[in-house]
Amino acid sequence: MDWSWLVALICPLMMIFMMFGMRGGHNHGFHKKQVNLEQVQEELSELKQQNELMRKQMQELNK
Repeated sequence: MDWSWLVALICPLMMIFMMFGMRGGHNHGFHKKQVNLEQVQEELSELKQQNELMRKQMQELNK
């Protein structure tokens, strides 16, 4: 018996089920993303401070 037609039908059906399964997980891990955002903001603030310090040092060297 040739089962290849069954495989051809299962692939699209599995894709549909996987797409519906992925829709339910959008808000999972929100807190983790929020923590990462805060960490990135802290790092950005530190980089801005370093940038300002280097700018002042360059101005002193150019005098």
